[in-house]
Parts: sequence; structure tokens; C-alpha cells
Amino acid sequence: MNLSLQGKNALVCGSSKGIGKAAAIEIAALGASVTLVARSANILEQLVTELDTTQGQQHDYLIADFSDSDDLQQKVQALTKTKHIHILVNNTGGPPSGPIIKAEKDAFLAAFHNHLLCNHVLVQACAPGMKADGYGRVINVISTSVKAPLNNLGVSNTVRGAVANWSKTMANELGPDGITVNNLLPGYTETERLFGLIDAWSEQRGVSKPDLAEGMKKNVPLRRFADPLEVGGVIAFLASPAAGYISGTNITVDGGRTSVL
Repeated sequence: MNLSLQGKNALVCGSSKGIGKAAAIEIAALGASVTLVARSANILEQLVTELDTTQGQQHDYLIADFSDSDDLQQKVQALTKTKHIHILVNNTGGPPSGPIIKAEKDAFLAAFHNHLLCNHVLVQACAPGMKADGYGRVINVISTSVKAPLNNLGVSNTVRGAVANWSKTMANELGPDGITVNNLLPGYTETERLFGLIDAWSEQRGVSKPDLAEGMKKNVPLRRFADPLEVGGVIAFLASPAAGYISGTNITVDGGRTSVL
């Protein structure tokens, strides 16, 4: 099985922590040079020194805030003038929790901007280099809500569905150029996002955080939360040559929790 990413360049968004950081670690371990993208320079500067360099990789980072898509676009366009990006991992923090009936319209606009519009400008910037080199992988980290909406995540459910359909359309259009586009749907994963949701739901429901977490685990056939590296490993596989015929699909990594195929 060809998993080597030696000679490839990856751009991994939201890579200062959680699933983004795990994806960067696993992609670098397969030989790619990684550009980390997040808001915190101090964290990224340290993480760059921790990534695998045994195959001659040269890692760097880009400071960007997804709330400003114009700035993000300019920075990534400047980056792609210096090197071609072969692997793009679209990943950013999810919208706040809450029932959809109480959501303000600005919450939908902000989520649409940070998730779909930023994904779009990143693909537009990276696709020409992928086409020129005959190798492209776009992996969008979204949510299992694409298959089954999650309670109390109204805005997220809505926007994730939009991203999934955007992704499928992009896969159809970029496929002839040898570029695959897939969605990674993580379940309960040990990240700040999950623990933040547990904090909020614990307060809302009057249930202790340990009891709430245990109840959530009981809904997972494997009876545990995922380690971020388990999710990052799947992302790295989708970035590899071995995954060259997987495109336009949703890959669920949730310990079997989602009840639909």
C-alpha cells in the first residue's frame, strides 16, 4: 500500500489543536511538508518544531483568522505563488450550540462564512497547483450531522449540510483533474470543542459533567471518545496515494454511533 507523501505539500487549517493538530502530525509522519494554519503564532511556532522531518520535510505556518476570508485568501494566494499545495485540510471550529429556533440570523451567516466561504477560497487558491502537478487531495472536516442532525446544534447542522453538498459538487468538477474531495465526519473526539459542549450541556440540563460524558459514551458502540490522532490518521490516509479512488464521499469516524449508513 502506497501511503508515502514524500515530496508533497499540505495546508492544514485549524492545526493549533484538536483534530487539525492531529492531522498535521499524521500527514507529516507520512512524509509531507506541512503548512500549519491558525490564529496563534506561539502555538504554531512550537508545533512546527515537533513535526516529523526525517524524510526531508520543511514545515512552516500561516497566521490567519477565518472570520476574515479576504485576508485568508490573500495570504494563501501568496503562499501558493511560492509552492504548490497538494493536500488541503479544511478544518475550523464549529458554531456555538443551541436549538435552531433560537438561533439569530447572524449566527447562520457567521458559520456559513467561516466554514463554506473559507473552504471555497482555499480550494480556489490551491486547485491550480494540484492540477499542474497531477495530484490533489481536499479533505473537509465537518460532522456526522451531515447524515443525522444532532440535537442542540441547529446552526452547525444547517451549515455542515451546505458544506457537504458544496464538497460533492467540487468533487464532480475537480475529478477529471485527478483531484479528490472528501468529507471526514468525526464523532465524539477528545477536543476542546467536545469538552466545551459538555460544559454547556451540563449547565443546561442540570447534569454533572462526568455523568453527561458517561451517558454520551454509552451511545457509542465502542463506549469511548476518539483520540484526535485516530481521526488524524484517517485524514492522512485520505491524503495518500492509496486513497486515490475515494472521492465525493463522507467518511464517518465515530465509533459506530451514527445510526445511518
